[in-house]
Amino acid sequence: MAEAVLTPVAAPDERRRTVDRVFRGALVFNAALTAYWLFLLATGGSSAFFKDYRADLKQIGGVLGFFLFFHVAWGFVWLGVKTLLLAYFVGMTKEDRRRAFSSRLDGRFDVADFTARYSERRIRIADMVGRRGRFFMMGLTGFFALYVNLASQPEARFATGFLADNLFDAVVVCWLFLGLYYFDGVLAAAVYGPQSRLMDGVLARANCLLISTLWATFKFVMVPLGTRMAAIYPPREFAPLYAFIWGSYIVSDAFSEIVGSLFGKQKLRVWGMGDVNRKSVAGTVACFVSSLLFCLWIVSANGLAAPWIALAVIISVSNTVFELFSPRGTDDFTMTVANALICWAFGAWMY
Repeated sequence: MAEAVLTPVAAPDERRRTVDRVFRGALVFNAALTAYWLFLLATGGSSAFFKDYRADLKQIGGVLGFFLFFHVAWGFVWLGVKTLLLAYFVGMTKEDRRRAFSSRLDGRFDVADFTARYSERRIRIADMVGRRGRFFMMGLTGFFALYVNLASQPEARFATGFLADNLFDAVVVCWLFLGLYYFDGVLAAAVYGPQSRLMDGVLARANCLLISTLWATFKFVMVPLGTRMAAIYPPREFAPLYAFIWGSYIVSDAFSEIVGSLFGKQKLRVWGMGDVNRKSVAGTVACFVSSLLFCLWIVSANGLAAPWIALAVIISVSNTVFELFSPRGTDDFTMTVANALICWAFGAWMY
């Protein structure tokens, strides 16, 4: 029932080495964050990146509550949705579903075996619904909350709006993700299962962890870039600027996967973190169109000048190019950083 020939993948031992390399890289990154936090805590020093680095019982409870709600409880919801799709839409057996939500590191997980027995398109759709459903609440809630805040209080922390206020938050959440990385239990399935593509095979969790780590890195990149842009742009343009950088990425990346999964023919071979790395023309077109429409809506809603229309086109082209050509698992980082650099250059030219 496979709809297309699978892209050749690395030998199982090489894929396992890749899984371990991603884990070690994320471990080193978070260990450095932890050491930085402990240093600030011990010395009472100031930080250009984190205004509040101390943690009290209220802060600890807030972080754990956030993780339990968004990553565990919300994860269980979409784990259930994805399970139902795999069972009744794809027709997958209980044992195959169990394997799909495992860590997949026992050496027996083979994407070709699944696509030989089940529809590849239906598997992709189930993967897409689980990923986008899980991200919908966290991504859109975070975006609109900060967008409304910047629109109503444009002087407030544009530079650090992309960064968690407290270093402790980032450290704890990263450690929890790392702690569940190799486990097969129900908690690990809730945290990783909805966003781990079956089509990514053995590298699924490595893809998820890479995305999370690079997203934390992007927050650091945005501090100096955001500071420079805040010094260039008038405050009333902070909210649309933020929408161009982050909102256009959220919209274009989502519609690329949604349209590509539902209607696209996965014939564009790309390189990246997954056993099967292909994209579609339909998804690529959807990426550009959705980004452009979103940016034009922001221009209209905020009464921006005509040059912003040109910026909307440039941002949409950039989103499309980086979504298509970035190695899979890195496009969240490359798309947003490119958007920030383009907006910085536009501001330097405009003002």
